[in-house]
Parts: sequence; structure tokens; C-alpha cells
Amino acid sequence: MISRRNIRVKVMQTLYTIESTEEIFEPAQAVKLLDKHLDQSRQLFIYLIYWITQVARYAEKDARLRSARHLPSAEDLHVNIKIAGNELLLKIIEDPSYQKAINDLKPWQWESTELVRKTYSQLTENALYKEYISIPQRNRKSERTILEFIFTDLMLPNEDFVSHIEEFFIHWDDDSEMMNQLMMNFLQKPGTYNLQDMVSLEKRKFAHELLVAVMEKKEFCMELIKPKLKNWDPDRIALLDMILMRMGVCEFLYFETIPTKVTINEYIDLAKEYSTPQSGHFVNGILDNIHKDLLAQDKLHKISYKKP
Repeated sequence: MISRRNIRVKVMQTLYTIESTEEIFEPAQAVKLLDKHLDQSRQLFIYLIYWITQVARYAEKDARLRSARHLPSAEDLHVNIKIAGNELLLKIIEDPSYQKAINDLKPWQWESTELVRKTYSQLTENALYKEYISIPQRNRKSERTILEFIFTDLMLPNEDFVSHIEEFFIHWDDDSEMMNQLMMNFLQKPGTYNLQDMVSLEKRKFAHELLVAVMEKKEFCMELIKPKLKNWDPDRIALLDMILMRMGVCEFLYFETIPTKVTINEYIDLAKEYSTPQSGHFVNGILDNIHKDLLAQDKLHKISYKKP
């Protein structure tokens, strides 16, 4: 469920955390920290799914509250609750993996009922929602579209919602793009994901090995990077840029299943997104030069970092 790009982001975050502190981390400690970051992302994703379900299901609560008014209007007595029976929503709620995930996480401990109500109110005022409830029939596309709309148009751009999320999930800024990607994929095929562990064994192995390789081969990577810096002082280069370049070099050297072109493109994108505006160009230049040198010297054999 989580892609290799997502894995690289988590490894990058873990390395940044480690190298921003004076504490010394052994590889085993670093791996535990990485796994903690991965699980925090899993918990965040589950909470976001839960939030979508709460907004959609609020239709039933709204109908009850309005019908219980002292002098309910005809509109109060006929609130359309079609979205509460959304077939995609029901598939999510009834999924055993989701049920176990929320029972373990207990996301209601963080939920803001008033914020859910406000989000639902915004939903009911939107033209897309009015069109959705005006059609009695259900079809898969409209069922998915309305749930996607709740997430992409009512939750993500809402400053109150973002503040609420940041209160409990400190990595929201770093994870927001990943969450958007994961949610769009999830809503395409709900019920097919293991929400207890969103990282496959193969990808978790990649994550652990990339993290440990970058830590254990730091000095060797720096020997390759420093000559390419020309007039740049290594101590004045953004820490994140340096981490990304070391990650890229380690992928060149030790991960045989990843084409070098893919590696360069991935770290250019990560530098652009997570570092400075100039970082993409800078990281591209350094990695490209190192790659050319390794090829010219016939040193690009991609052996395990564990070998001498």
C-alpha cells in the first residue's frame, strides 16, 4: 500500500531526526525509530478514513436532531440521508481490517464532533452533494466521488481541520501528500488493504536496509560527494540535501533492483518537495556526476552494503 517513494520519505525523516540531535543512534535503534514513523503514518491514515466515515454518517445524526426540534419543518422531517448508506462507505465500515484498526487505535479519542458537524454542513451546501442526493439510484462512480470530495475539498483545505490533525500527528506536513495518494488508492479498492500493517515485507526490508546502509556507509558516501561540491562548504549545505544525496549514492551502489535513473529522478523530486527551491537542481547535478564517475571507473556493481 505504501510505495517505495513513501518509504524513501520515511527513511529521510528518520535520518533527519537522528542527525538533528546529539544523541548517538545504533542501527537497531534507528530501525525502531523508522518503524515508529511508519506506524505513525498508518495511524494517521486510519484516522483520516475514520473522519470521512464520521462526516458521511453525520447525515443520520442531523436527521435525528432536526426531527426532534420543538416545531420541525417539513425539511427537518425529510433530511436526505443517502450518503449515510453510501455503498463504498458501508464497505469500508464493514471491513474486518478497518474494524480491528479503529478498535485498536480508538480514533474517537481525538475526534472533534463540532468540526465534523461543520464539515458536514459545508458538504450539504455544496452543489456536488445536492446533485448526489437528488438522484435516488446509486452508482459506483458517484459513491466514490462524493467520499473523495469530502477528503480533498472539505478536509485537506480546511485550516481548522489541519490544525486539529497537527495537534495529534506532528508529521502531517511531511505526510500530507502521501496521505492524499494513499486515500485516492484506498477509495478505489476499499476492503482490500491490511490496515494493521500497510508496508509489505519486501518494502519494509528495503526501508530497513536503506536506512542502515546510509548510516553505516556515511563516510564512504561523503568521500564520493565532497569532491563534487566544488566551492561549496559541506557544513553549509542543507542537512536534508546531504541526506538525500547519501541516500541516492547508497541506492546506486547497493540496491541492484533499482535502476539508477529511477534513483536520480526520485531524489530530485524529494529535494524539490522537502528542501529548498534550488535543491532539486543541486541534488541532480551531484548525483548525476557521481553516477557518471562510478560508470567510468567501472565501480557500479550494486553489491550488498553488508559486504566489505
